[in-house]
Amino acid sequence: MKLARYVANDGMQIGCIDPSETTIAPLPGVKDIFDAIDRSAELKAATTGKARPLAEVKLLAPIPEPRRNIFCVGKNYRDHAREFSNSGYEAGAVKGAEIDSHPAVFTKPANTVVGPNDVVQLHAHVTSSVDYEAELAVIIGKEGRDIARERAYDHIFGYTIVNDVTARDRQRNHKQWFLGKALDTFCPMGPWITTGDELDPENLDVKCWVNGELRQNANTSDLIFDIPTLVATISAGLTLKPGDIIATGTPAGVGLGFNPPRFLRASDSVSISISHLGMLTNTFQ
Repeated sequence: MKLARYVANDGMQIGCIDPSETTIAPLPGVKDIFDAIDRSAELKAATTGKARPLAEVKLLAPIPEPRRNIFCVGKNYRDHAREFSNSGYEAGAVKGAEIDSHPAVFTKPANTVVGPNDVVQLHAHVTSSVDYEAELAVIIGKEGRDIARERAYDHIFGYTIVNDVTARDRQRNHKQWFLGKALDTFCPMGPWITTGDELDPENLDVKCWVNGELRQNANTSDLIFDIPTLVATISAGLTLKPGDIIATGTPAGVGLGFNPPRFLRASDSVSISISHLGMLTNTFQ
């Protein structure tokens, strides 16, 4: 099931996208994505309203106001870990120790979330090095703490795309990642959530284009720390709740990896696709 939050003539609704990804039909009585997660079992047999072409609606961020900060994982693809370490933007980088022995976890606050086709602010008054990061995001569906690796997928509702937009100078200068990741609009999300029964999360192609130029091209099979490891690590002593979001890391090809770096500028367009999850496109201004 592909679930989306959208606006049509009759207001905001939660809908189900057809397998061809061309139409969307409302799910009557579903208030929001949190309600859909709580009622996921019954929704598979629910009767939908009249379908309409996706082109006639505006898709919104699936979870526009996360209940908590978004859990994010850094340096989780080997090639990206190396490009980051060699870029000069990683505070405390140590040559020969580019690959971490444990997942690097940080958070992005809820103010960062915007939806498909929304404008991402460049915040030129506070940063001159805004970068893109295409990422698979995990949506938790079942509460749990100290979740074992072998039970991790039992706690996952579905998956979506996020762009972990980053101000690299703030990331470097403050010697931690939060301030570089936390600016308003710095987490585009969408275009929908695909439930876990419809895909193999360990074999998804992740691609990112900037102004039509392919920059990132990888597969989730390349993750250093796989999804069960991330769920087990983050839930150790910390209760994960339905609707929590885990962004799993970005592959090589981000702007800081070029020489010279190729950071985003006004009017740039960034498009991210992940298998079975659609395309997330945003313009930067």
